[in-house]
Amino acid sequence: MRPECLVVEFRVTGDDCPLAEASRAADATVDAAPPLARRDGNSLLRASTPSEAVGDLLDEDDRVRYLHGSQVDGRWNYRCLSKDPCVVHDLVDVGFLVESVHHHEGIERHVGAVVGYDVLDSVLEAAGDRVGVSLERVTTLGEEGDVPIAQRWDLTPAQEEAVRAALAAGYFTVPRSATAAEVAETLDISKSAFLERLRRGQGSLFAQLFGE
Repeated sequence: MRPECLVVEFRVTGDDCPLAEASRAADATVDAAPPLARRDGNSLLRASTPSEAVGDLLDEDDRVRYLHGSQVDGRWNYRCLSKDPCVVHDLVDVGFLVESVHHHEGIERHVGAVVGYDVLDSVLEAAGDRVGVSLERVTTLGEEGDVPIAQRWDLTPAQEEAVRAALAAGYFTVPRSATAAEVAETLDISKSAFLERLRRGQGSLFAQLFGE
């Protein structure tokens, strides 16, 4: 068994994949799940952004097919097939365990893990052959920092923010330490918007927890 697993964060520039170009053109932030590679070389993409313009740009991109968009909690969620392979596939091929890709105005932040420093060197070399890359963060993953896959909850960023804010404010304590209006104020949103995000987030968590 390898002695160390490293949590790493890369800063990538010069990527010309559809999500990177849409993020750059729309001057927007795009959070993406790890792309799924098909055997034919195409990639299945899933991304979330507060900018509707990103969807318009993806729809106009000749490399994008089967684009689907939906709006939830003030963010647009997109799923599509890209005929242009993402640069992260090159990193996965040499051992990068990608967990998230964050685009901001064309600059990407890839977060994930590698098993050992020799694999890290291979990942950096593979990325450097195609794009500009810099290593932003490296930490050793200890047992106390690892999270079982079954405990990774699928919430939108807005829902997670609402749940975390409510928990931090004592909204769930008995008696409550904060009202819904007070938590909403910390998030700079309306009380109704906070309650909707909280209820959707709770519903998603309970469904995943109990398998409903």
